[in-house]
Amino acid sequence: MPYLDIYLSQLADPFRIGLLIALVLTAANTSSQINRWIPIALGIVFVAVLIPYSIGAGASEGTAAPILVGLISNATILAVLFAAKAAYARLS
Repeated sequence: MPYLDIYLSQLADPFRIGLLIALVLTAANTSSQINRWIPIALGIVFVAVLIPYSIGAGASEGTAAPILVGLISNATILAVLFAAKAAYARLS
């Protein structure tokens, strides 16, 4: 499967988006106790590894490509979520 197809399918994955929304909310709640960016970076890696191993990338395909592309798609989704959060904070 080409990398662009993997990337686009991961951008539209509701499970991935839900996990990343929960990650943003959790990082916002715990930012006063610990650094905010370390849990976000670890969460990006966790979600990128969790989904291919739990749902499965297929018996014939490896899991390296979905994990590497997942890191990029997670960062893209988080950038959109942070932009939406900043726009909401600016409007309110």
